Amino acid sequence: MLLRPEDPARLAEMVAGALADGTPLELVGGGTKRGLGRPMQAAATLDLSGLAGIQLYEPAELVMAAGAGTPLAAIEAELAANGQMLAFEPPDYGPLYGGPAGRQTIGGVFATNLAGPRRIKAGAARDHFLGTGAVSGRGEAFKAGGRVVKNVTGYDLCKLLAGSHGTLAVLHSVTFKVLPAPEKARTVLVFGLDPATAAAAMAAALGSPHEVASAAHLPPGIAARSAVDFVRGAGAAVTAVRVEGPGPSVAVRCTALRELLGAHGAVEELHSSRSARFWAEVRDVAGLLPDPATALWRLSVAPMDGHRVAAEVGRALPAELLFDWAGGLVWLAVPAEGDAGAAIVRGAVAGVGGHATLVRAPEALRAAVPPFQPQAPGVAALSARVKAGFDPRGILNPGRMAPDL
Repeated sequence: MLLRPEDPARLAEMVAGALADGTPLELVGGGTKRGLGRPMQAAATLDLSGLAGIQLYEPAELVMAAGAGTPLAAIEAELAANGQMLAFEPPDYGPLYGGPAGRQTIGGVFATNLAGPRRIKAGAARDHFLGTGAVSGRGEAFKAGGRVVKNVTGYDLCKLLAGSHGTLAVLHSVTFKVLPAPEKARTVLVFGLDPATAAAAMAAALGSPHEVASAAHLPPGIAARSAVDFVRGAGAAVTAVRVEGPGPSVAVRCTALRELLGAHGAVEELHSSRSARFWAEVRDVAGLLPDPATALWRLSVAPMDGHRVAAEVGRALPAELLFDWAGGLVWLAVPAEGDAGAAIVRGAVAGVGGHATLVRAPEALRAAVPPFQPQAPGVAALSARVKAGFDPRGILNPGRMAPDL
């Protein structure tokens, strides 16, 4: 059964009806992240694409509001026309799951709390999430937050809803912060570093006064898949550091970074379109780890632990990997066999206090292996209480994050 509300009032009626009937709902915007999380057994699909359109945009105030079903591409086009951007650089995982690019919605962006390479400077999606209109699993409409950063009284529900993957409430509108797009962007490349040396080089760049926006490391096999000629043709590992801002400042900081990083290896620079193309590849992942038959893990650890965790996993499993967030985000592609290396991956991550998410795997594997990091008992009990408060009958995206969430 397909439900497609055209306005918030109708949405509330549909959720209330599902609650009364005990009908579990799968929430869908653009459908680009259906492969993320546990497979669900929902009796109806709640299609939010009709709740679309930019509702408010004040460039001078750096704020925008839009229906949750608004395509992200439409929002980014409007922002670009005014020299602005979503600073947290949301990734597009459509191609990662075999779908087309450019289909995701702004509601899905905040519901999953995903951010791209600029996260180390700009923060996560939730850090830009100012307000929302939503309907809980009780069928109750509510609003949270507002139009400015420091206006929250009581509980900041936006922070709770971001990353809840539609298991607590159905977002129908979102208000968020936008920022000016940088005048210039360049990327300093260092060639031939091993992961440990690359981690040290990226840490040195981030610890410098040169205001680095992003840092990533691609081993040789990954770099060879890049669409950027300087990266693809390097024939070696590529470590990348991005600098953004006014043109003269970017030029001076890149010169300083070349001097700083030149001690580690040969250096080069990417300008303008090449730099943008490279970071889009790192952000979206699919073009650099293209084999759809592999299972894909996303590990979040302290930056200097990333290469150690990757080395430990690599000794036990055949794996391809790349590093983002200066080594704090590790992507691992492994054979989709057995438990897809879950015991090994999560054991390695546990040793450094991080977490691991199985981002892509066949349905049967995602049903058998928890895709999201299992919670400690106390946290799991708290999560269950929050879920019961918002969605006591478990009708919203049932079981997506865990069997009872």
